[in-house]
Amino acid sequence: MDIALVQQFLPDDSLEAFQQGLNAIKDAANAGADLVVFPELSFSPFYPQIPVEERDEDVLDLAEPIPGPTTESVSEMAEEFGVAVVFNMLEREGDQTYDTTPVIDVDGTVLGCTRMMHVPQYEHFYEQDYYTPGNTGAPVYETAVGRVGVATCYDRHFPEYLRALALQDAEVVAVPQAGTAGEWPDGMYESELRVASFQHGFFGAMANRVGREDNLLFEGSSLVTDPFGRVVAQAPSGQAIVLLASIDLEKCEEAPARELFLQHRRPDQYDEGAVRLADSAPVNQGVLAMESSDEAATAEEGEE
Repeated sequence: MDIALVQQFLPDDSLEAFQQGLNAIKDAANAGADLVVFPELSFSPFYPQIPVEERDEDVLDLAEPIPGPTTESVSEMAEEFGVAVVFNMLEREGDQTYDTTPVIDVDGTVLGCTRMMHVPQYEHFYEQDYYTPGNTGAPVYETAVGRVGVATCYDRHFPEYLRALALQDAEVVAVPQAGTAGEWPDGMYESELRVASFQHGFFGAMANRVGREDNLLFEGSSLVTDPFGRVVAQAPSGQAIVLLASIDLEKCEEAPARELFLQHRRPDQYDEGAVRLADSAPVNQGVLAMESSDEAATAEEGEE
């Protein structure tokens, strides 16, 4: 499979930004890509950097239903050029809005939508003002080019979410990302995705926003990692580029996670996504009690 990660500066004009995205699909397909992955809020400004109370418009007016004009246009491009596309948008459903990633197959079919499950709230990332926590779970989509899962931006920080994708045999996990320069320690974007790929046995494909947008400077540095935890390809920071990477999905079956880690799991000992802790206390207390009893008996013998 050949993956294209789209890392572009977004024009201020929304129609121009959207057309730029459609052109990127065409360019990526002509360059040989099978799968095209876009960053978070692929064709629009990063709305959540502004507190919602400071906006003149309602968040609902910024969002769009699915299906709608955006998904229909992207589907047409995917079908015309025979590529699968993963992009991200602000979705409206009734009076709720979601951070949503449609996954579109090479024939233009919208296979489904993954809504971001974990929603952050901190300075310049006022996302709980804009997004309802996702209710789609962590699906994996059987595309014509491979099994693709999605971890939208903040979701990638949660191992239990990534594990759910791995247990469904995801071969590629697309990460639509809006990460800023200096947001985390140097190298953390790479390190986190490398470890996720290594521990779960999939290729990671993180497409990041790039460039200055009001208060934020987005890093770029989009990258692809393999199931052995290696960086396959990485875009520069601060530059517009469509990054292409060739990957061999058969390598997933050879990964340590598939051959070892996932087979040696102990789900009977897990509770709510983590190893149960309650059983360990009585065992340890019992051991300590036995040791204390033995020490007491030895002391009594000494006194006699």
